[in-house]
Amino acid sequence: MMQIDQILSPQRTLCRIEGVSKKRALEILANTIAEQVPGMDADDIFRRLIAREKLGSTGIGHGIAIPHCRIPGCDSTLGALITLEEPIDFDAIDGEAVDVVFAMLVPAEAEDDHLKTLAALASALNEAPYRDALRRAESPEQLYQAAIDQPD
Repeated sequence: MMQIDQILSPQRTLCRIEGVSKKRALEILANTIAEQVPGMDADDIFRRLIAREKLGSTGIGHGIAIPHCRIPGCDSTLGALITLEEPIDFDAIDGEAVDVVFAMLVPAEAEDDHLKTLAALASALNEAPYRDALRRAESPEQLYQAAIDQPD
């Protein structure tokens, strides 16, 4: 079982952000990761996340999106999690607006690991109690705690 605390940190967890678009949400995630991780460039992350979205939306349904991309110079999988005050259109597969966005950056050379991590994350986020716990969080601290307390 993937441990979310291995890829997420409290500093990369933001709660109930207001007034954002899909593009702005990706920008916030890119900036959040770049500020916390030495050697990461926010513009580069943002461009890669946007390029990935152009291949097909990372909105997986139930109001959840998992934007992700490979990134050179990244030595381990990194995550950032935000919840939104108002759900936004993310071109999700079920057409539902998205209010929980979990970004994932993976090393450029990672193959299987990245797919396993993505699958584990998607599987956790497909559980209604887990999604509900994330949505109930009212502070970044509560959100981080809810994220790492995922059901096994």
